Amino acid sequence: MLFTWSTKNLCIVFPQWRVTGTLSLLISLLLIVLLTAGYEGVRQLTRRFEVAHAKRLSAYTTAAVGGRDSRKSVEQRGKITMASLYAVQVFYSFFIMLLFMTYNGFVMLAVAVGAFVGYLAFGDDTSASKTVACH
Repeated sequence: MLFTWSTKNLCIVFPQWRVTGTLSLLISLLLIVLLTAGYEGVRQLTRRFEVAHAKRLSAYTTAAVGGRDSRKSVEQRGKITMASLYAVQVFYSFFIMLLFMTYNGFVMLAVAVGAFVGYLAFGDDTSASKTVACH
């Protein structure tokens, strides 16, 4: 694999996702921008769920109706949901990594532009840390 700007015979992740001309290149790059921006949306959704789940748990007390069993079931459901959201994030981030690993300059720029757009659209949470890790 070598870095290139060539779009001749460019295959993006799947054999069916092949650039055949200028229009298919532009559509592919737009799709990559949207996919990458969507990753930030999933991250924001996860952060919001974690905050809401913490609030739900703090609302429970041992004197509350239902007692400990209700709190425990809410805690377990929340943990399963958070684990599911985390799995989606990991899958999504590795897919974006595969896009980047086409080593095509246009695709790499589309990933960066998508991260920029995603941060503008979904990066309103100042407590969220931004990292360059895959997940």
